[in-house]
Amino acid sequence: MEQDETAERPQSGPVYECVRCGRRVEYKELERYISFRCPYCGYRIFRKIRAPIVKRVKAR
Repeated sequence: MEQDETAERPQSGPVYECVRCGRRVEYKELERYISFRCPYCGYRIFRKIRAPIVKRVKAR
């Protein structure tokens, strides 16, 4: 049984996905660079990946 890659390592911050190449990059890797760029393709546009946990709120 395979586990996904996010379950293997602890999350140290938000995870972003490059819009061009689709690779997921942690914030730690992105803060190394002066400009916020993908370390694989150099693109500058990312989307933030949401946490897999759904927050439930009671309706009053």
